[in-house]
Amino acid sequence: MTLELLFWSLLAGLALAVPLSLMRVSRNRVLSTGVWLYTYVFRGTPLLVQLFIIYYGLSQFEWVRDSWAWEYLREAYACAILAFTLNTAAYTTEIIAGQIRNTSHGEIEAAKAMGMGKWLMMRRIVVPSALRRALPAYSNEVVMMMQSTSVAGLVTLADVTGVARRVFSDTYMPFEPFLTAAGVYLLMTFGFVWLFKQAELRWLAYLAPRKH
Repeated sequence: MTLELLFWSLLAGLALAVPLSLMRVSRNRVLSTGVWLYTYVFRGTPLLVQLFIIYYGLSQFEWVRDSWAWEYLREAYACAILAFTLNTAAYTTEIIAGQIRNTSHGEIEAAKAMGMGKWLMMRRIVVPSALRRALPAYSNEVVMMMQSTSVAGLVTLADVTGVARRVFSDTYMPFEPFLTAAGVYLLMTFGFVWLFKQAELRWLAYLAPRKH
C-alpha cells in the first residue's frame, strides 16, 4: 500500500509539475502568481492538515456529494492520492522551475542558432536539461514523500505505519511493530537513494568533475 500510494502520487505529481513549472517561470504575471500561490500554500502547510481537509472537509459541501467526483472522494484511498499528489506537485514544481531558470545561456543560444522557436526549444532543450539537473533535489522529494505516506494510516489505510498501529492496538507491544516499520522505511530509503544515484551517474555524467 505504501509503495502504491507513493507511485501513483509521484506519477501524477510529476505530470502536474512539468506544465506548472513552465507557468511558474512564465512572464505572464497572472500565471506565475497563481502557481506561486499554489506552491506557497501547499509547501507552507502540513501534509496531514491537507489530507484531513480533503478527506473530512470536502464531504461537508453538498455540491461535492452531488458531483461525479464523490464516487472517488468518499474513499480514503482516492483522498490520500489527491492530497499526496497536490503536495508533491507543489515541491516538484519549484524544483523544476528553479532548474529551468538555471539553464545555461550557452544551451539557449545554441538552440536559437539552430533556428528553434520558443516552444520547440523548451521541449527539446530546456525541459529535458532541467529534469536531468533536478534529479538530486527530486530524489530528496521522493524520499520525503515516501516517509510522508505514513499519515495515510490516520484515514484508515493499511500502509506500513497503519499496520504497525493496528498491531500495537491488538498486542499493546510498541517496540516490535514500530521498529519493524522503521526498518521497512529505512530499507526503502536506501533503495530509492541507490536508484537515484544510478540515474545521476547515467544522466548527469557530463556535470561530473573531469578526471585527470
